[in-house]
Order: sequence, then C-alpha cells, then structure tokens
Amino acid sequence: MKLEMQEIDYSSLKPADWLPTSVKEMKALGWTEVDVVLFSGDAYVDHPSFGVAVIGRTLQAAGYRVAIVPQPNWQDDLRDFRKLGIPRLFFGISPGAMDSMVNHYTANRRRRSDDAYTPGGRHGMRPDYPSVVYSKILKDLYPDVPVIAGGIEASLRRLSHYDYWQDRLRPSLIVDAPVDMISYGMGEKTVIEIARRLDAGGNLADMTDVPQTVVLLSRSLMPDADDNNIILSSYEQCLKDKKKQSENFKHIEQQSNSMSGGAVLWQVTGDKVVKVNPMYPAMTQGEIDAAFDLPYTRLPHPRYKGKRIPAYEMIRHSVNLHRGCFGGCAFCTISAHQGKFIASRSQRSILHEVRQVTRMPDFKGYISDLGGPSANMYAMGGKDKSICARCLRPSCLHPSPCRNLDGDHRPLLDIYRKVDALPGVKKSFIGSGVRYDLSIRRTGDPDVDSASVRYNEELICKHVSGRLKVAPEHTSDTVLGIMRKPSFRLFKEFKSVFDDVNRRCGLRQQLIPYFISSHPGCTELDMAELAVETKELDFHLEQIQDFTPTPMTVATEIYYTGFHPYTGERVFAAKSQAEKLAQRRYFFWYDKTYRPEIMNGLRKMHRPDLIAKLFGR
Repeated sequence: MKLEMQEIDYSSLKPADWLPTSVKEMKALGWTEVDVVLFSGDAYVDHPSFGVAVIGRTLQAAGYRVAIVPQPNWQDDLRDFRKLGIPRLFFGISPGAMDSMVNHYTANRRRRSDDAYTPGGRHGMRPDYPSVVYSKILKDLYPDVPVIAGGIEASLRRLSHYDYWQDRLRPSLIVDAPVDMISYGMGEKTVIEIARRLDAGGNLADMTDVPQTVVLLSRSLMPDADDNNIILSSYEQCLKDKKKQSENFKHIEQQSNSMSGGAVLWQVTGDKVVKVNPMYPAMTQGEIDAAFDLPYTRLPHPRYKGKRIPAYEMIRHSVNLHRGCFGGCAFCTISAHQGKFIASRSQRSILHEVRQVTRMPDFKGYISDLGGPSANMYAMGGKDKSICARCLRPSCLHPSPCRNLDGDHRPLLDIYRKVDALPGVKKSFIGSGVRYDLSIRRTGDPDVDSASVRYNEELICKHVSGRLKVAPEHTSDTVLGIMRKPSFRLFKEFKSVFDDVNRRCGLRQQLIPYFISSHPGCTELDMAELAVETKELDFHLEQIQDFTPTPMTVATEIYYTGFHPYTGERVFAAKSQAEKLAQRRYFFWYDKTYRPEIMNGLRKMHRPDLIAKLFGR
C-alpha cells in the first residue's frame, strides 16, 4: 500500500486535549497515577469512530483519570505494559476496531501485508488474539489487578465459537484469556457501572450481575432453566456434537436481539460455567448524543505526527448518524455487537459534529459520509414498541419487512438538507451501505412511500460521489434466503430507479454491487447463474468477496456445523480451496484466463445453455 504523507496542524492543541499515553504526558497533566489504563491493538485516534477513544472519553467525563497504551510491544521487555504503573481501578484491553484475525488474514488464510489501523499502514503491530496475549502479560505482571476485555473480539467470542483460522471450536474468550470479566457490545454504560462499583469499594469477583458482561463462575452457581435463564449445551457437548453448537446459536442470537436485554445465558465449560448477562436496552437519544458530544479532538495522537493512518483517512470527514442495524444479514456481526435496535442521534448533535468537521483545516467542503451501519436506518424502528418487546426476530426485513416497522425516510431527508445548508458544506455524500430494499419498500402509507421516492431521488442526484455501492450479495433466491437478503429482483428495481434518476439529473454515475462467493448454501451452479445475471445487466464485477467465517454469525454456524440453527436442516458449504476457487472464478467470466475452467465446469454440470449465455455459441 502506497501511503501519502498528510500533515496535521497540532499547534492549537495542548497536552490536556488528549488522554495521556506516556508518563511524560501524565506529568504534564499533574497526574501521579491513573484510575484506568486502556490497552488497544489500534493506534490512538481521538475520534468517536475509534472504540478506545470512546471508552476513554466516557470514563473521563464521569470523573476518572484514564490513560491509553496504543499498540503495546508484546515481544520485548514489556516496558509498554509497565510504564504507566498500576491503575487504581482496572486495566481494560481491546484488540481494536476489528477482530484481530480478520485484520491479519484474508479469506484464504493468507497473512495480510498491511494494517489500516496502524500508522503508515504497517503490519505486525498487534499479535493474533490480542485479548489473550495482552491479558496474560498483565496477569503475569500484576496478578491482583482486575483485567477487563472489551471490543468486537470480546463480543464475537463471548461463548463457544468456531474459529476459522484455527479450524476448530473454541470456548468463550474468558476461558482462553485470563481476564476477570468481558464487556461485550457497545461499552459505555457497562464500563461506567463497573468503574463506579469498584470506586465505591466493590470487588470485581462479586459483580456477576452487570448487564452486558460475561463472567466465569463455579458450576454450583448455575441455576435451573427458567424464563430468565437459558442453559446452553456445554462446550464439551458442542465439541462432540456439532448440532448442539448450532442449536446453541439460535438462543444466543435471539437473546441478543431482545428489546429488554433477554435472558441470562449459561454454558458449562470444564469445571466452570460461563455466565452471559443480558444486553442493556438500546441507547436513548440523550445517551448516544452524550457519547458523540464528548470532547474528541477528532485527530490521531501527536505521537503519530507525519504518519498516515489509513482507517482514519477514510472517516476523517464523515459523521455517524446512528448505531444498530435491523437487517440481520446472516454473515454480519453488527447486531452481535451493536444490537438490532436503532439508537439515533439528535439533529443538534449531528449538526454540531458537522460544524466541527467544517472547521478542520484540511476540509474542502465535502462530507465523505453521512451514514451508519446501514446508511438509511436513521430514526427507524417499531411503531408499536410493545410488539417489539415480544419479538425475537433476528431481522426486521427478512423474510419480509415487518408490518410494525416504521421505515419513514423523512427524518433522514431532513438531516441531509440541514447538513447541506450549513456554511462551508458544498456537498455531503453517503459512503456507507444503503438498504435499497428499505428505500423502495411500499407500505401503503402515502406519506411514507412518497418520502421513500424522494429519498432515492435525493440520494442518487445529490449524495453520490460518482459511484453508489450497494450489496445485493447474490442472485439466487435460495442463497439469498440463507443470507437473509431480499430477492435480486429488488436490486433490479433499484437499478431501474438509479438509471432513471441519473438520466433525469443529467448524471453518469455508476452503481457498484457487492457479491459474496462460497457463502453457505451457494453452489458452483449458483455462481454460474450469478455470472449470467450480472452479465445481462452489463456488470463487470469488481467489488467481490469470498465468504469469511467470523464468530457469532448464522452463516459461520452453518459453515462449521453443516446445519441451519433455525431449521435444523443440512446446508452445503464450500470448504476446500478447489471448491472456493471454482465459485470465485465466475466473478471474472469476462477474463479469458478463466474461460477454459469455467466452460469445463459448466460442461460437468451439463449446462451448455449457460456457456452460450456467457460466451456465445
């Protein structure tokens, strides 16, 4: 990766504007000790898109002294783990914004050569499984100091899970890593609750009831199953019987999607039991505003002066509007971490952040993204919350949109218009994924449906930076059903709208579809038919991806166990390199290099008709 130097002006900032990362910076603040030390696998970027900054600023706002050790060196004399001494309350560890194994390896298990969350894009600045590595070091050095693991890795690995890179079932992270507690999901509420209890003289070992935490207890403390306690099959049972692991996942996902937080989950592992406390309800608008309104500098720490951090460059002029996603895609981990219920910021908070962006010295007038996990779910949710409270559906859109779903785009349109009206803003773009099945949905409510039409028109005419990325993911209804994605005919409908608006606005923009190969349920024939369908639509595909099994997704459970967690039915999954390559090459049907192999594959499947459609007779 070739990286260009991008200078940032730090002259107006003082040491007090940052959370300290060294003893020198602590002394500049007049501190002799800190309450909490946070270790992160990412560089320290003081921005609301970076988890360690959010947690650090949240604790700071509550009155605690917080220091950050970004990307500590775990291979030398461990001075990075010693330099700030013992915190008064606890150590917090996070591998960073991505699961470390996704960060380090491709879908083919090949080591990546770069790391977007590291200065200069340099690889090798974090170990595999940082939660395990960091916690072992800290417990060796300071055995009596509490260590709490958080972040995406903790969320995805909170119970028994398939690890694609080791190709085996692993127990909960709290069994593999010597941590005292796991904080899963978005951690603001959890970390404050823990800090306050410890500050009041509490003992972490006694805090077994904190929402959104995982603890390891004696088996004798496990209750009988009832409405509030679900006893999962043990880790050992899951090792012996993959179907039990599959059945476990249904409970895990359903409880993660409970509006009230759900039941307590228990899983015996060895002579202990893993207890997963329910999630907090989704943040209120006031709570999420408070998280985004904290005094971030929105910049990488000055220690990285002169070095570019690719992940920061992507989001430096973007603004996140909400958290959560109710799409429930089978291959996605968002709901496992953020939940399916949408927490939306107020207009005031959003416009305040946009004004901050416009004051950045390098801002040229273009907001790169007004988005979220799904760009057009802002302010959406159930019309009747009592129905939502009883619902455990993992998706509000699949197999069909919920009739209780309020999919009104008017609040989002209002945001777009008010942002674009701000001084200094020339244009705002939508860079994150749009759920086109939501924007072309017809509800029967004339006001809502009219707003959806206007949304598509304004999105395409005013908020696309040349290319609009969407994710149909496949063309086969069977595969799409397993993915929990809508029929491909809806993509065709949206493409028609896209082309029409472009024509009326005098634009020549591109629609860029994302597709996945080797997803559970997908066969080589399905990929061949995808190639034909996309050729007929005149697409030469660029944005493609081989399915990567990540913990805590339906698709991964199917891949590993061979069973669908909700139906118990067997589902095929391509696993060998040969099977995966056979599927992937159909993306590149137009490349003559692949033509002989594709034609041979189609002959074996007795589909000369597809040969004719792809290559002519």
